[in-house]
Amino acid sequence: MNETPRKNHGPNQEEVTAFLSSPDAYGPEVVRVERIDTHAAVVFLAGDAAYKIKRAVRFPFLDFTTLARRRRFCEREVVINRRTAPELYLGTVAITRASDGTLALGGEGEAVEWAVHMRRFDQAALFDRMAQEGRLTPGLMAATADAIRAFHESAERLFGADAVGGGAKAVGRVIEENLDTFAAHPDVFPSAGLRRLREAMGAAFDGVRDLLDARVVAGFARHCHGDLHLRNLCLIEGRPVLFDAIEFNEAFAAIDVLDDLAFLLMDLDHRRLRPFAAQVFNRYFSGEADFSGLRALPLFLSSRAAVRAKVGIIAAANQQAPEAKALLRAEAAAYFAATLDYLAPPPARLVCIGGLSGSGKTSLARELVPEIGAAPGALHLRSDVVRKELFGVAETETLPSSAYRMDVNAKVYDALERRGKCALAAGHSVILDAVSARPEERDAFESLAGACGAAFFGIWLEAAPETMRERVDTRVGDASDATASVLDRQLLGETGPIAWHRLSTDRSLGDVAEAARALLAG
Repeated sequence: MNETPRKNHGPNQEEVTAFLSSPDAYGPEVVRVERIDTHAAVVFLAGDAAYKIKRAVRFPFLDFTTLARRRRFCEREVVINRRTAPELYLGTVAITRASDGTLALGGEGEAVEWAVHMRRFDQAALFDRMAQEGRLTPGLMAATADAIRAFHESAERLFGADAVGGGAKAVGRVIEENLDTFAAHPDVFPSAGLRRLREAMGAAFDGVRDLLDARVVAGFARHCHGDLHLRNLCLIEGRPVLFDAIEFNEAFAAIDVLDDLAFLLMDLDHRRLRPFAAQVFNRYFSGEADFSGLRALPLFLSSRAAVRAKVGIIAAANQQAPEAKALLRAEAAAYFAATLDYLAPPPARLVCIGGLSGSGKTSLARELVPEIGAAPGALHLRSDVVRKELFGVAETETLPSSAYRMDVNAKVYDALERRGKCALAAGHSVILDAVSARPEERDAFESLAGACGAAFFGIWLEAAPETMRERVDTRVGDASDATASVLDRQLLGETGPIAWHRLSTDRSLGDVAEAARALLAG
C-alpha cells in the first residue's frame, strides 16, 4: 500500500502557511507565531489563539485534496470536539484573498483556505509533555478515567451499518491495512517478525470475532474519540480535557469503547507508565459487573500499537531531516515490537489478599496490580468499594452498621466472586482484596480459580494490633468504614486455619511489596 501523500493542484498552501506564520496576519497584539507540523495538518499558535489548517494531502485513510473537503472537515472537527472541549473549539475561519492579491484571516475576499479556530492553551499542559516531565499524578489519572468514562457513556450508540469501525469485519479490515503497511517497509519491519505478527493477530482475531460482533449488538460501539493518546489530552483549569478527536474517517471513531480506551492504555504502557495505565483501567471499570469484553483487550492494545507504528513510518517517509527521520523509524519499530508482546499475554491468575482491617490489603494490591497478568495489569476487586456500589453511594460515604450484617457480607462476597469469575473467564488476571476472615470465604475464592482454570495464590497479611489501629484511625478519603472498634471485634473473632501465605506488614510498603513479589515468583 502506498502511504506517500498525494497533493492537489489547487491554491498554493505554501503561500498560506507563510502568511499564517507571520505575526502580521493576526494584528499588533501578536509578536510571535509558533508552528506545529504533523503529517496531515499545520497548527499556528498566535497570541491567545490557535489556527489549524488541513494539508492538501491524501492517504488511504483521509482525503484533504480539495478546498471543499478541507472546509467540510474543519467544520466537522469543531462539531466533534465540542462534545468534550467546547471551551477550546471556537469555530472555523477562512483565509481569503483580496482583489489586490493579498491574504487575510477572515477577510471579505475569496476563500483560498479554511482553518479551525481554537483557544490556545499552554503546551506544557499536554499530557504527553507532562508524562515526559514526570508531572502526571494518580489524582490526575483518576480524573482522566472518569472523564473518558463519562464521555463514552454520553456518546452516541451505533448499531448495524452505522458502527462502521466496530465489529469483526471492521476490526479485521484495520488489521489487514496495518499489516499491508508493514509489508511495504521491510527495512523497518522485518519479514520474519511480520510473519509472526500476522499469525498471532490472525489467531487473536479469530478468538474474538464473535465477541466483537456481539458487543456492537450490545451497544458498545459508539461515536468515540478515535485517537485517544496522551498528546490529545490536556489540562484546562485543573481538569483533563479530551481534544483533537477523529473527524476525517468515521471508521476510526465509530468504534468499540474498549478499543478507544485501549489507545490511552497502550500509550501509557509504551511510555513505561504501566502503573498509571493500570489505574486508569481499574478506575474506568469501577462498578462494572460484566468483564467479558476484556477478552478482546490484547487485540485492541496490539492494534493500537500497530496504528502508532504505521503513523510513525508515514511521518518518517515525509520527514526531510535525517536525524528526525531515524528517530521516527526507531519509534515505529518499537511500536511494532509491542504489537507482538500484547498478543502473548500470560495465563490468567487469581491473587487474593486477605487480612484484618488495617493490615494493608489495598496498599499492597495497588502495588501489585500493574505486575500481575496481561497489560495493563490485573483487575482489582475490592470488597469495600463493591459494598458501596451495592448500596449506591460514593466510595467515601460512610455506611451504617446495618450494611455490615452477615447477610450483606454474603452479598458482597457473592458479587466479588461473580465479577472475578467473569474477568478470569475472559482471560484477565484478578486481585481480590477483602478481609476473607471466614474459612468458607477463602475456600470459595480458591474454588473460583479452579473453576476458571486460573492459577491461585492467597496472601494473608498480618501486623501488630497497634499498627493496624493506627492505620485505621488515620485513614482519610478511603472506601473503608472500618474503625478501631471494628478491628477490635475482628481480633476477637476466629479465622480458622489459614493456608494462604502469611506476610507481615509491620514494615514499609516497599518491603512488603518486595516480599510479596518474592512469594509470587516462587
